[in-house]
Amino acid sequence: MQKILLIGQVLSFDGTPFETGIDAARYERRGGVLIRDGKIAATGPAEAMRQDHPEADIVDHGDKLILAGFVDAHAHYPQTGIIASWGKRLIDWLNSYTFPEETRFFDPAYAAEISERYLDLTLAHGTTTVVSYCTIHPTSVEAFFTAAQARGQRVVAGKTCMDRDTAPDGLRDSAQSAYDDSKALLEKWHGVDRLSYAITPRFSPTSTPEQLNALGALWGEHPDCLMQTHLSEQVDEIAWVKSLYPQARDYLDTYEAHGLLRPGGLYGHAIHLEDREKDRLKEVDASLIHCPTSNTFIGSGLFDMGGLMAAGHRIGLATDTGGGSSFSMLRTMAAAYEIGQIRHNPIHPAQLLWLATAGSARALRMEDKIGNIAQGMEADLVVLDLESTPDIAQRAARANDIWEAVFPTIMMGDDRAIAATYIGGRQSQGPASVSTQ
Repeated sequence: MQKILLIGQVLSFDGTPFETGIDAARYERRGGVLIRDGKIAATGPAEAMRQDHPEADIVDHGDKLILAGFVDAHAHYPQTGIIASWGKRLIDWLNSYTFPEETRFFDPAYAAEISERYLDLTLAHGTTTVVSYCTIHPTSVEAFFTAAQARGQRVVAGKTCMDRDTAPDGLRDSAQSAYDDSKALLEKWHGVDRLSYAITPRFSPTSTPEQLNALGALWGEHPDCLMQTHLSEQVDEIAWVKSLYPQARDYLDTYEAHGLLRPGGLYGHAIHLEDREKDRLKEVDASLIHCPTSNTFIGSGLFDMGGLMAAGHRIGLATDTGGGSSFSMLRTMAAAYEIGQIRHNPIHPAQLLWLATAGSARALRMEDKIGNIAQGMEADLVVLDLESTPDIAQRAARANDIWEAVFPTIMMGDDRAIAATYIGGRQSQGPASVSTQ
């Protein structure tokens, strides 16, 4: 039974820093993380861990920072190739870039190529768990799960469902085929290895009430699945929804009326929420997913992190690739900080790192498996080089504590800051061997 002992600076959490401040963080200046059988077996001061586990293979990361791998709670892997396409509003952006690209995923070879590319890119940025929309094509789901399974990676994904004529030809299914295809994919993949299925209506404007009803029924039959969709991203989108669903009390009601509102729901963006929507989302303990680079890139608006956190909502963080303009959760944290500043709500580095790890895991209801460094957790880890570029290094050299040391990497870091990525205890990114005895 192989044991691996990682040594470096170690950061973990025993609570949420939004509630208890930085006291929720646990920091070891020279710490150890013992990995056995793909899970974290023990943590503690490095020298004590060396003495207690002399049989372990040691990987000494020096002054680099070891923390839980990043958890991206909302992405569109089929949009990998169109990331950073020139600015449009949401509906124009979908029609100009997204929908034409998604029509290509009927081809299993193309879906496999983009799946591999996307997972390579995200691992290079230290992301170990992703939640992704696929396309209407079952081939897109098969390719994504197959690629993730081969890597031993934890992912959540689902077939995107769209049957309304607001979606283009070639990207429409039906209420019945959405149910049938989703059920077949769910029964094949959900719970296999580290794979989870998410029931996935794209959003109300591209689904008829009949399709939403069918997907609500499927969720009722499989309540252990997550459900992902979009909510209140842009004001013109909300007006569009109200024109298509004139009987609905608000945008959220288009989901609630069809069995698509309860715990396990992941509602992307949630920027322009009405008071009733906030109250209902909190009452059912659903999850809101903040997508800051997307919200600024497409001009959607400013998420109310301070107000929603204070009200007790579950909130995750996400790149929203490719409406989001980066694959990096570091850049995503930086954008969340910038939006917080505009809203006069400074977000501390501890809070940003918590959002990108334990907070997103909590939003997925997987906080018992991923998102933190603690005994029994899955050994998905990222190692950050806090001096990855000259500009970052010169600022970090002036740091008085770990938060001043890590904040320049949050604000200016990219894939060069990712010294290593571990999936299930196996190094997937970084130098091939840094082991010593």
